[in-house]
Parts: sequence; structure tokens; C-alpha cells
Amino acid sequence: MPNRTEERAPRAGRSYQIQTAATVVSGLGNAGAPIATAFAVLRIGGGAAEIGYVTGARLAATVLFLLVGGAVADRLPRHRVMVAANLGNALAQALLAVLVLTGTARLWQIVLLAAANGIGLAFFAPAAEGMIMESVDQEQAGRAFALFRTALNSSQIVGAALGGALVAAVGPGWVLALDAAGLAAAAAMRLRLRAPAPVAPQGGPGMLADLRVGWREFTSRRWLWAVVVQYGVVNACLIAAESVLGPIVADLRLGGPRPWGLVNAAMGAGLVAGGLLMVRWQPRRLLLAGTFGILLFGLPAAALAAGAPLTLLGAAMFASGVGGTVYGVSWMVALQQEIPAASFSRVAAYDWCGSVALAPVGTAAAAPLAGGLGLNGALWACAGVMTLLSLLVLAVPEVRRLARAAVPGGAATVSGSAATVSESAPAAPSVRLETAA
Repeated sequence: MPNRTEERAPRAGRSYQIQTAATVVSGLGNAGAPIATAFAVLRIGGGAAEIGYVTGARLAATVLFLLVGGAVADRLPRHRVMVAANLGNALAQALLAVLVLTGTARLWQIVLLAAANGIGLAFFAPAAEGMIMESVDQEQAGRAFALFRTALNSSQIVGAALGGALVAAVGPGWVLALDAAGLAAAAAMRLRLRAPAPVAPQGGPGMLADLRVGWREFTSRRWLWAVVVQYGVVNACLIAAESVLGPIVADLRLGGPRPWGLVNAAMGAGLVAGGLLMVRWQPRRLLLAGTFGILLFGLPAAALAAGAPLTLLGAAMFASGVGGTVYGVSWMVALQQEIPAASFSRVAAYDWCGSVALAPVGTAAAAPLAGGLGLNGALWACAGVMTLLSLLVLAVPEVRRLARAAVPGGAATVSGSAATVSESAPAAPSVRLETAA
């Protein structure tokens, strides 16, 4: 029987541990911040449209700067990029907290600071994906990624429940202040990381050349861009349902921020349960398993539309969380074994960009859709689109056939795949990591 030293991946040491701890610290505040922001908007007289503007501003800023963030993260030490992004987001959240606590917040200020947070995420996310992938050997990747996501998602349970309770008890301003403090603490922890020197990106000097190489890596793999396109539409519907329409339903029918925080905590519990499942389960067909996980994403919107009681809504959120982790871990393993480390942050940037590009459209369209179809009709539409697309992506052969590498360090087997390995052999490189900034 292998001992503990042998079971642990040789490189899953100090760097992996620091990143996991820092992500938990920042995740506690990040889980409650969206709830606090939504109810801050409601308390200044806003509604679904105004919440959509705020959410859309953050997402639009992320999309606009993601490619730049990916190119920067492949040239500079990734942990330094992460620290700078954390500090920028901490400052933006602190300013928003002061405005809310003093009762001087205006919609345009909340929108502007949300956009600033989006820019920080655009630089943080590609760097964070590359950093965590480099910290884990491929032999232990599935287990390590599952444990990482379990730790992150455990913080979501506490953060969402605490966030909802604090918004109800003392107001949204204090939740935003706690988020700022958590981000600053995470930045201090990440200063202790020691990253290997970045590999000089191929393709010639300059950011445009870097981005061309990243685009070539991205488009040469049909399974990659097919899932990203599918997830982009699914994510738009998911955010519209759970970030815009969900708080409105909670305010009208469920009793306000406290029960909404609890059902979000149920999703966090599902994410943790999915992580524990993926520690032991290593599906051979990575994206096939991940796509079945995405099929569960439509359940919360359907439960909200059906007027389900709180317990049933919580169960739907829990199932969606399990599916999210099954998808997320499978996706991370696929990326690690297929994408060269030298260009991973750029590929991750295209991945994130495609995944969130339509989200601002979803948030902006949520209120008009609810006006035309009614609140329930809009939620049913979101649930239907998410389910349909999760089935349609299985028509792509590479998505069904992409297999886990049988030999540590080897390439996955893809029957009929158009994917090719370029720049270098695959090496360790949001899930989409869905990383907390």
C-alpha cells in the first residue's frame, strides 16, 4: 500500500496549499458579496433592471480585458498578477462598502465599481488557472483538483449563509467590507507563492502575436471551442436566472435575503458533495461526464419558475452544485493534459471570454424577458435553453470521446479528434476554474 508521501503528487506541496488556503479566505467574502450587492441595489430603489446593469457591468469589463489578462499572465509571474488583482478588487469593494454604509451609494457608482471588480477578475482568472495547474502533477490531478474545489466550495457554504444572514441583520455594507478584508488577506497570502519563471510565449514579440498563438491553440481543438460556446449560452441563462431573477423571486415569495442565502448555501453544499465524489471517481470520458453535470444546471431555474417550496428549491440548487463540480473537475483535467503550459493562460483567457461573453446580454435581457413572458416564463425559458444546449453539445464526437490519459504525462486519446499538440508537449496548466478573485 502506498504511503502518504507517495500518494501526494510531488509538486502538490507548498504552492498548492497556499493557493487553496488563499482561495478559501477570499471565497468566504466573495460568496456573500453578490447577495449584498443585489440587495444594496434594491434598497436604493432599484429592481431587476438595475441589478442587471450592475451584474452586466462587471461581466462586460471582464470580457473586455480577459485576453489582455491572459497574455500578461503568460509573460509575468502569475502569482504577482494574482496579488495585484486581489488588491485592486479589495480597494473597489472597500469603496463600495463605505458608500453603502454611509447611505450615499448611487446606481452609477455601484455600476462603476462593479466594472472595476470585473477588470480585476479578468487579470486574476487566467493567472490563477495557470498557477494551480502548475502546482499539481498530472498523475494526481483529478484528486488534487477535486480537493481544491471542495475547499473552495466549502467556503461558499459558509459565505453564502453568513452573507444572507448579515445582509438581513446589519445590512449589505458590512458584507462588502468583509469581502474587501478577505481579498486583502488573500493577497498577502499569495505574496508567499514562488512561481517558476514563465516560459517565453512563442509567436514573436508583442501582445498581438501572443494572442494569435493562444487563438491557434484554442481553435485547433474542436472539443474545446464547442464546449466553450455551449457554456457561454448556458452561463448567460444561469446568471440571468440566479443573479437577476432569483433575488427578485426571493424578495417577492421566499422572504428576502436570508432564505436566498440559505438556498445558495445548498448549492455550495452540492459543490462540496461533488468534490468528494470526484476525489474517488475518475470518469474515463471526461467531457461526457462533465456535460451530464451541466444538464443539472437548469434545475434551480425550473424550481423557481414552478414556485417550488424552499426545501425543493434547495434540493435543486444542491443537485446543480454537484453537477457543477463534476463538470469543473473533468474540465480541469482535460485542459491540463491537452494544453501546453507555455500558452495555458492565453487559452484560459479565450475559455473565460467565450464562457462569459454572453453573460452581460443575459443580465440585460432578464428584465425585458420577464416583462414579456412574466417572471415564471423567463425562468422556464432559461431552464429550457440550458437543458437543450447541454444535450446538443454531445453531437460533437470529440466531446463524447475525449478520454483521460491512461499513462501519467501522456496525451489523452480522442477518437476522430481534429485536435493537435502544438508549441510543446502537454504539461500542467474556470473549469473553468470558477476561481474566487
